Amino acid sequence: MRTRPRGELPIELVQGRRRFQAWRERRLRGRIPQPLWDLAVRLVRKYGLRRTATALGLDYYRLKQHAQAAVQQLPSPSPAFVELPPPLVVSKQAVFELDNGAGATRRVQLLGYAAAEVEALARHFWAVQ
Repeated sequence: MRTRPRGELPIELVQGRRRFQAWRERRLRGRIPQPLWDLAVRLVRKYGLRRTATALGLDYYRLKQHAQAAVQQLPSPSPAFVELPPPLVVSKQAVFELDNGAGATRRVQLLGYAAAEVEALARHFWAVQ
């Protein structure tokens, strides 16, 4: 099912045609500016070479050269997001004995600890004894 009658151009091609016509009316001499070629190449990607060349009034083969050159110049897509796997955490284990010098001894086994926690545990042990 078509959304527009046969032969009617999509709005982007109509707008592109207007830009090329405006440039042609203003110019005295010279080549088509690069921004217009870039527009034409974008339209080729969406609507095809023959249809775009006809709509914009461009030489088919010249437009084809620009489209092929643009494809060769495209940078390889780089990922916007790179997921890194979580670091492997080796389980921290420690077994030690606390001795306060007055005969009180405590054996402690820790799994997955932080150094600050060990220090707090030792200070508490020595303070209570």
